[in-house]
Amino acid sequence: MTGFLNAVEKAGNKLPEPALIFFYFLLVVMALSAVLSSVNFDVVNPVTNEAVRINNLLSPEALTVTLSSMVTTFTGFAPLGIVLVAMLGVGVAESSGFINTGLKKMLRVTPKKLLTPMIIFVAMFSHVAADAGYVLVIPLGAIIFMSAGRHPLAGIAAAFAGVSGGFAANMVPTGNDALLQGFTQTAAQLLDGTYTVNTLCNLFFGIGSTVMITLVGWWVTERIVEPRVSKLEIDGDYQHNEDMSSYTVAESRGFKAAGLVMVLGLAGLAALAWPETSLLRSPTDGSLTSYGAPIMKSIVPLIFLIFIIPGIVYGFVAGTFKSGKDVITAMNESMSKMGSYMVMAFFCAMFIKAFGDSNIGTLIALAGADVLKTMALPGEATIIGMILLTAVVNILIGSASAKWALLSPIMVPMLMAVGISPELTQAAFRIGDSTTNIITPLMVFFPLVVVYCQRYVKSTGVGTLVSMMMPYSVIFFVSWSIFLLVWWALGLPLGVNAPYTYPIS
Repeated sequence: MTGFLNAVEKAGNKLPEPALIFFYFLLVVMALSAVLSSVNFDVVNPVTNEAVRINNLLSPEALTVTLSSMVTTFTGFAPLGIVLVAMLGVGVAESSGFINTGLKKMLRVTPKKLLTPMIIFVAMFSHVAADAGYVLVIPLGAIIFMSAGRHPLAGIAAAFAGVSGGFAANMVPTGNDALLQGFTQTAAQLLDGTYTVNTLCNLFFGIGSTVMITLVGWWVTERIVEPRVSKLEIDGDYQHNEDMSSYTVAESRGFKAAGLVMVLGLAGLAALAWPETSLLRSPTDGSLTSYGAPIMKSIVPLIFLIFIIPGIVYGFVAGTFKSGKDVITAMNESMSKMGSYMVMAFFCAMFIKAFGDSNIGTLIALAGADVLKTMALPGEATIIGMILLTAVVNILIGSASAKWALLSPIMVPMLMAVGISPELTQAAFRIGDSTTNIITPLMVFFPLVVVYCQRYVKSTGVGTLVSMMMPYSVIFFVSWSIFLLVWWALGLPLGVNAPYTYPIS
């Protein structure tokens, strides 16, 4: 394993900077689109019922569209807004000392042996806040590990494994449940027009997966990853408070005041969301967790407020802030650290748009699904094949909704035809989608995690992060697949109104 990971790291670190990788891929996609646009493929897109055609991105019309939409492509890149808005609030809370004091208090009550499972579990729970875990939990993982005398990259790895590698595991419903359910039900009704899929059809399996991933991630972190990264010298420019064992009276007073404000804010939010007529609920079904619920769409702004307000309160009570200018300075400092990410985000946004516009990703995904369909494997092997197919496609198409929109109309009816329920197919898809998130540089938040690592180890490259996360990916894939088959064999419920089998007439 060590030799393999060394080879992965050595090869990966020879890759260019992530921004250049996305730029080169952009050029490759544009060139391929020009070549393949003249080829007729017999792969049919089930959404449009038309043969997939590759669009030539080098045509005068396409180049004109690319240039005219370049600014909006960058500014409309979803992860960019999430990162910047959330970091404004988190940056104030961090600069004021609110987060640092909170960590000191947490470290006093959390045994060092339990830091790893705690980070992984909190990272998985952060899925409730959409993608905020990438900008909140992962950097905190580094701080917590370093404060406990452990290597910060091990903390980043554990948090990244929980946030992204364990994306399908959670203790509570999230907006992703409703998003995937809509695609699954539509696909199932292609074969059975009366079939309905419950939004919580994978909830119970997700709860069980949370426990399993926490334990497996704990083992991987401390037995494989941490011994490896501990050899890396910490030479970054990140400012860290070495003394995490004590805090002053002013810090404690400031934390109590800020904590009270945060609790009151959360209580007020709960009071606003509780009534059935709340404006924070979905206007269609009254749900708080459906994808269209205003509260789900407001997660990142809420994180901004939940951190910036207590951060300001802490700063003025503890004395770290003297005026409003200090608050603005804290925001400026948090944004100054995001320069390299914004450069990468620009080229990443351009590549992802070009890849989608060309239809190359659609062709690859559908062609792979057709191959699996013709293999006619047994049920258990088919489920493993479904997980593997999703994992491979995830290397090329990062968006879970985009992948499922393409795969579900083929995979769901096909597996229904051999007696596998849509709910089980969706669970298999979610495992494959999660386990390879952490090893593909094309995942939109991957460059951000590289930046987090470089704050501590300047030489960190794409290869370093891939080799660091590879053990999680492989072991998560194997253990989670077995876990699903065992869950299935024991007849444990997948979720609410979620059968394993579909009756074949």
